[in-house]
Amino acid sequence: MSKTIELKTPELPESVADAKVLAWHKSPGEPVAQDENLADLETDKVVLEVPAPADGMLEKIVADTGTVVNAGAPLALFLPSANGAAATAPAENAGAVPDGAGAPARNKEAAAISPAVRRLLEEHDLDLAAIKGSGRKGRVLKRDVLAAISVASSTDTAARTEEPETVDADIGEGNEVASAAAPARRRERRETMSRLRARIAERMVESQRAAAMLTTFNDADMGAVLDLRRRHGEAFEARHGVRMGFMGFFVAASVAALKRYPVINASVEGDEIVYHDYCDIGVAVSTDRGLLVPVLRDAEGMSFAAIEQAVAAFADSARKGAIALEDLTGGTFTITNGGVFGSLMSTPILNPPQSGILGMHRIEQRAVVVDGDIVARPMMHLALSYDHRIVDGREAVLFLSAIKQAIEEPASLLFEI
Repeated sequence: MSKTIELKTPELPESVADAKVLAWHKSPGEPVAQDENLADLETDKVVLEVPAPADGMLEKIVADTGTVVNAGAPLALFLPSANGAAATAPAENAGAVPDGAGAPARNKEAAAISPAVRRLLEEHDLDLAAIKGSGRKGRVLKRDVLAAISVASSTDTAARTEEPETVDADIGEGNEVASAAAPARRRERRETMSRLRARIAERMVESQRAAAMLTTFNDADMGAVLDLRRRHGEAFEARHGVRMGFMGFFVAASVAALKRYPVINASVEGDEIVYHDYCDIGVAVSTDRGLLVPVLRDAEGMSFAAIEQAVAAFADSARKGAIALEDLTGGTFTITNGGVFGSLMSTPILNPPQSGILGMHRIEQRAVVVDGDIVARPMMHLALSYDHRIVDGREAVLFLSAIKQAIEEPASLLFEI
């Protein structure tokens, strides 16, 4: 007879103190397959999955949803099956058919969906089997669930619109009815901050309180970069399997500028300035859970193609909730791109203990003077927020000017001039 296994909270990195049980995807007595996700654990950086160690079933959940657990803390009791097949529910539960029982194909598909998709399904009480997947082999993706939610919302709105309204003919009574009905249209809801959102809030306040933050601005003519993408984009993608984006240019430009002005790549520790002889560049990625900043390690030694490949891989992993914790730690300088959301100009907040962060913005045609003539050029506002405790205004302005020069003359990056 199989022996019960105690499922424990996995080891957490040093920078993560604990985790919260975000959701259980299986109930006691429900059969599961090996590696099928049993629960999601939310840390202040990523969501971790708890896979089934073998075919079998959950016997008992020890840490309910919402419980905060440390590494090694018990989560549940798990009973492996004796013959390698999924265990069956006890006899007393024989009359109850758990979700997914008798449908192994859908069980496998349910195990393949991302945590973000699971949360949407649970929050909106949607049936996975009723949603047609657009992913590989019919996998249900986040966009498929959002489309289903949109259709359901439209249908509900239409139904409400068709309901006749009752209006009292008497003005006085009609006013009373309207007054009484008004509060029903005023709605609000409360939800506990996710651990990631709470951590972001904590770090932003810490940044404002601990650093003497100042922002300097410039703009860059993106014509040369756009021309390179137009002329070589297809060949680049065919060769390297990734699109030639803008981030590669800005990472390369930042690395070159950080070498010239190393104090912007430094950090403050007590009464010391710590200079780094490497460039670990954080690239901000927006996800449904909040902003994540995966780090390109030793970016000074990466090729343009390697930068674009790493950025694309990070973005994909972050949005799927599958990014590794070690990819989110450290960093000596950060780049954030508000332009993808249409931002014209902003003052990015430092990511402590870093001393600099570069903000990119949207590209728009603007009238500028070139060789005495007014012409329309594709311009982007640039913003550099910096820690004025160790970075002087002169260095900040020259650093941002170096970024501008590199973007307007990309050949300077190739020849290191």
